[in-house]
Amino acid sequence: MQAPGLKGKNTHGHTKKPVITILTAPGDPQPEGLHALRSRVEIRHAWDERTLKNTLPGTSVMLVTDFRTEALEAAWHCADELRWIHATSAGVDALMFPALVSSKVMVTNARGIFDRTIAEYVLCTILMFAKDFPASLRLQSAHRWQHRDTERAEGKHVLVVGAGSIGRQIARLTKAIGMNPHGIARSARSQDADFIAVHSNDQLHEQLGKADYVVIAAPLTPQTEGLFDSVAFAAMRKEARLINIGRGPIVKTDDLVAALEQGQIAGAALDVFEEEPLPADHPLWDRENVIMTAHMAGDFIGWRRALVDQFLQNFDRWHQNKEVFNRVDKGLGYAAKG
Repeated sequence: MQAPGLKGKNTHGHTKKPVITILTAPGDPQPEGLHALRSRVEIRHAWDERTLKNTLPGTSVMLVTDFRTEALEAAWHCADELRWIHATSAGVDALMFPALVSSKVMVTNARGIFDRTIAEYVLCTILMFAKDFPASLRLQSAHRWQHRDTERAEGKHVLVVGAGSIGRQIARLTKAIGMNPHGIARSARSQDADFIAVHSNDQLHEQLGKADYVVIAAPLTPQTEGLFDSVAFAAMRKEARLINIGRGPIVKTDDLVAALEQGQIAGAALDVFEEEPLPADHPLWDRENVIMTAHMAGDFIGWRRALVDQFLQNFDRWHQNKEVFNRVDKGLGYAAKG
């Protein structure tokens, strides 16, 4: 697949270097490793609407590490030569404003970089619940010796809502310790290398009633926003735990708090929230059956450089008119394949 607008042996001409604009949050460090491109491209930096309006004219490629859409949407009319936006995250929901979705600008994401570490996080939280580690840590802090019996993870039913690349890694790790992973996706399939079975979206509530652990690994789209509401929690088993490493707005927080308070579900592990940072006075902080982290499930030591290396690989493909990887289907809101 030829990159849009590139023709001839020298895809960008002999005299004009392609321009890459990097959008970062104010105060954030610039991505490391891009010096490898300096002899081949012109690199510009932007951090708000004003600087974007200055840098976007003539820009062919954007590398986006700041996913606040206000600046990009506000400066969009200045994007006269833009062909490709690469997002340094798996989720691209914050970039999907109407003008970009309807344009011919290609969008790619960081699919694959965080899959394994997110799956490790999910496995960790499952084992923490099964072995009652939150209570053990509280007892240790209180210098109390208290023996308890704990659960087995082996044989338990895991429902992964979102059977994409992250979901597959979750299925592989949970299956490795003897759990039974099932998936939810757009289409059902009875034969799958990683899942016991994959069920269609319209079977979600039926499958919720069978799961010991429900893991949200879906992207945020109009179809998934608010998917986990009071009706979904009522469909879950009272012994079930919810784990959300997808996107915060997929879960209605007030409904989750109510479900926990009323004993509709046994607990939750949350890495993402509708409102981030979570306010210090929010009731979730004090619940003993809730594990919380600060949107860091996939962040491993060295992840920033890994993101740049992935972009550099894709840039070489784009520059050579080869098919890029991790292309986002803007209609779906995620990369359907690697």
